[in-house]
Amino acid sequence: MFGLDALELARIQFAFTVSFHIIFPAITIGLASYLAVLEGLWLKSGEEVYRDLYHFWSKIFAVNFGMGVVSGLVMAYQFGTNWSAFSDFAGAVTGPLLTYEVLTAFFLEAGFLGVMLFGWNRVGPGLHFLSTLMVALGTLLSTFWILASNSWMHTPQGYEILDGRVVPVDWLAVIFNPSFPYRLAHMATAAFLATAFFVGASAAWHLLRGRDTPPIRKMLSMAMWMALLVAPLQAFIGDLHGLDTLRHQPAKIAAVEGHWDNSSGEPTPLILVGWPDMAREETRFKVEIPYLGSLILTHSLDEQVPALKEFPPEDRPNSLVVFWSFRLMVALGLLMILTGVWSLWLRWRGRLYQTRPFLHLCLWMGPAGLLAILAGWFTTEVGRQPWVVYGLLRTADAVSGHGALQMGVTLALFVVVYCAIFGVGISYVLRLVRKGPVSAEGRLPSPGGPGQPRTPARPLSAPDEGLDESVASDALHGRN
Repeated sequence: MFGLDALELARIQFAFTVSFHIIFPAITIGLASYLAVLEGLWLKSGEEVYRDLYHFWSKIFAVNFGMGVVSGLVMAYQFGTNWSAFSDFAGAVTGPLLTYEVLTAFFLEAGFLGVMLFGWNRVGPGLHFLSTLMVALGTLLSTFWILASNSWMHTPQGYEILDGRVVPVDWLAVIFNPSFPYRLAHMATAAFLATAFFVGASAAWHLLRGRDTPPIRKMLSMAMWMALLVAPLQAFIGDLHGLDTLRHQPAKIAAVEGHWDNSSGEPTPLILVGWPDMAREETRFKVEIPYLGSLILTHSLDEQVPALKEFPPEDRPNSLVVFWSFRLMVALGLLMILTGVWSLWLRWRGRLYQTRPFLHLCLWMGPAGLLAILAGWFTTEVGRQPWVVYGLLRTADAVSGHGALQMGVTLALFVVVYCAIFGVGISYVLRLVRKGPVSAEGRLPSPGGPGQPRTPARPLSAPDEGLDESVASDALHGRN
């Protein structure tokens, strides 16, 4: 169907569903920690601006959390439906790891989420803050177990193969496999950055429209501090991750660099742009900088990076895809660092909230963190090919025995359903963002009751909760 076989359609289907899914956990991880910081600052300082921001972003967190759970269930079922041979081969490792995620992270989140979202005026501040911390911890634990499972597929350790199946013999080696620490740090930091730029873009959107309030300023300020401090840290972690990948998956690095041949004996250049041609075994139209590839990837001016021709054609990843996905990720990362540095300059000049070109940049950088995550994910997963468990199980041997027609129909259904359901969800989140936080000065005094401040937060009715401005003005001034 569509000129593709069942294996290619199964890979596209998984890539499509994981691309939708990864957006929601990334924002959930970042927002959960952001909410914990906001509530902690409010408890410490008593400043209402932190409480206002907590109430605003908790609604967005709730909607995003729900979409992440729904999209994640689909991912779990796909292992059994489309990749049954993989589940049969490696289920003794991946199954328990995903179970540990449910028993620790998901149960922790589910247990405290209700208190966090609906208990603001029903429990004491200490218990509520504990609930927020537990939800934030749950999101990080979920990241821990998911990345442990995925990292094991890249750098498998602590196993034996008995009767054609993987059997774990050392769970510490399985979990803390060689690539796991770098992947965990890289993904968690990416989630924080993606959330920071989402928050910063939201603030910039309101400032560009003349809504200059303390909560909006605080949103932009906190987001830019995160960008300034964490974006360079992410680049450092990425360098460590690259060195580890060179040790364990050299074919991936060769494909990422579009580097084909070491016969010259010269140090490896860095190819800035080009067009890797898998059939001709060369990178066409390339623009390169001599020696820089060796310096970045080996921290040496004379060592060579492995070349694609050193690997059999059937063991080479698709260089064209990972070459450009990696460069997109790096370009977005450099823009994040630039944005953070510019924000520091403007903050020092006292122009952080008034410089419109900078605010426009922040607005356009809103999806940059998520795009960088997707680009990095494609680099990682396409670069692992043709293996689903690196060096142990090929992707072609892991797929279920479905026909191309079945895979094509289900892929089309996924596209339609996902775009409809999650399109509505994303639109709703953007609607919440456009509404913006309500500052302490803007809230009407009330003794409580239905629809008043003592009512628990209700994410699904948040956009309609605000009063008309004229009605609010009359109420504040005692007019009927």
